[in-house]
Amino acid sequence: MAWVRSAGLRGVRTVVEQLGGDADDLARRANAPDGALDDGELMVRDSTIATILESAARELRCPDFGLRVALEQDLSMLGPLAVALQNAPTAIDALDYTAKYLFVHARNLSVRLVPDPRGSRAVIGVRYGYPDGVQAPPQSIDMGLLFLHRALIYLLGGSYGLRTVEIPHRPVAPRRRYEELFGTQVHWQQPAAVLRVPKDLAQRTIEGGDRTTRLLALSYLDSQTPAAGSAIAGRVKVALQQSLGTGPTTIAAVAALLAVSPRSLQRHLAAEGKAFATVLDDARRERAMTLLTESDLPLAQIASTVGLHSPATLSRYARRWWGTTARDVRRGHSVARPDSRSVSARRDE
Repeated sequence: MAWVRSAGLRGVRTVVEQLGGDADDLARRANAPDGALDDGELMVRDSTIATILESAARELRCPDFGLRVALEQDLSMLGPLAVALQNAPTAIDALDYTAKYLFVHARNLSVRLVPDPRGSRAVIGVRYGYPDGVQAPPQSIDMGLLFLHRALIYLLGGSYGLRTVEIPHRPVAPRRRYEELFGTQVHWQQPAAVLRVPKDLAQRTIEGGDRTTRLLALSYLDSQTPAAGSAIAGRVKVALQQSLGTGPTTIAAVAALLAVSPRSLQRHLAAEGKAFATVLDDARRERAMTLLTESDLPLAQIASTVGLHSPATLSRYARRWWGTTARDVRRGHSVARPDSRSVSARRDE
């Protein structure tokens, strides 16, 4: 399992409360970070989301819980990726963008075209899920696959010719509930979660797109994708920027996000002339500068957000980074260039 944006929990609170449950208690028991049910920008483990969905379905006696949550979600939860999708020229472009940039929202989760699992030359599959061999719990698959189906309906302006739905688990809700929501036959206990669609779907036009808007969204998404020439250091920095204030920022945690071992991550960084502590320091410095100059957050909260224990610690870092205190940075005083000396990963933490 990996880290995902908490936007994947959109709709959970609404459905839980409709059923008379305590959404905050469910989130707390699943070790979700504070605010994860309401703030879509936090990073949480996908196993945490799975635990919340499975626990809610069981405790609230609602076997179609994941399906109900999907009905509360919409494309906007994908942020800039949603903008790119809405302005894509064709369905194949939208699927390409999803395949390339979905990592911004969920590590290891993918949506991609595959040959028809039933062998029809007139049909292709849209596969949803994790890499082969990684099994996700039923409620997570139900939620994600129905969200994908509804996103395609939205993008293509209505029915898109869905043939059948392939689901890897046994039905956890009444079969008729699945067929009612997908509008077609559902096959169970299949090798992967797949929507079987007409082969010509890939060439279908998405109406109303704007080229400039699309290019701006893609440019932003590209900025979140490290360049090949600095692959590891760039990917580490992106992972740290997403984890600051929401999850652990140890080398072990980042290695897990990037699906490599900590030792391998250290070797790759060393080959690029980087140390993990230096990349972490850079990520903290950039986030602190943004929060100090563009927000009114208290210094204690800024310190916590960048992974430091107190305002005093933040100011010690600020003196090293910019030659002045955090308060002076906030007041608009001039700052020195960042100190490039090596940083201990444990100092002042």
